[in-house]
Amino acid sequence: MVLANLFSLTIDDELQLALVDESFAPIYCQLVSTQQAYLSQWLAWPPYCQSEQDFRLFIQRSLNDYAEGKSLTCAIIYQGNIVGNCSFNSIDHDLKRVAIGYWLSQDFTQRGIMTRVVNKLIEIAFTKYQMEKVELSAAVDNLPSRAVAERCGMTLEGVISNSEKIGERILDHAIYAIHKQTP
Repeated sequence: MVLANLFSLTIDDELQLALVDESFAPIYCQLVSTQQAYLSQWLAWPPYCQSEQDFRLFIQRSLNDYAEGKSLTCAIIYQGNIVGNCSFNSIDHDLKRVAIGYWLSQDFTQRGIMTRVVNKLIEIAFTKYQMEKVELSAAVDNLPSRAVAERCGMTLEGVISNSEKIGERILDHAIYAIHKQTP
């Protein structure tokens, strides 16, 4: 599948990022509908994104926030197919800090995809956006996401208790960060 896009970035020969586009809504909808239980373990939004229209609205908001410099949301494309999503959930220009978020289809885990994506996001934050700090927040028990942060050279800065409610569970979050190296 070839995706025409305003912004795309090649990570390597099998992986690229593409700025979200409304044409992705049916793909996201189909992907998330088959991954509902898996994604809902660690993410609050899957039960509320049930239709293509839900994803169109998400994409429109994301593009508006991108245009305003508040966030960056991209599809993760592996071997030509959308397999997940990654973002700077927030871009704080005053504090020179971004917060990374992501999700990946269960069918594509354990291939090093997310580690490569997060490494690229860190590079973009420090070079293109001139940020000084990149943060990643993961539920304390979400060991795969915590491992991604650690593989990308991030350091555990602390744990925030009662940080998020997922379904009926209240989760604590481990906060990881990496700082720009000054020469």
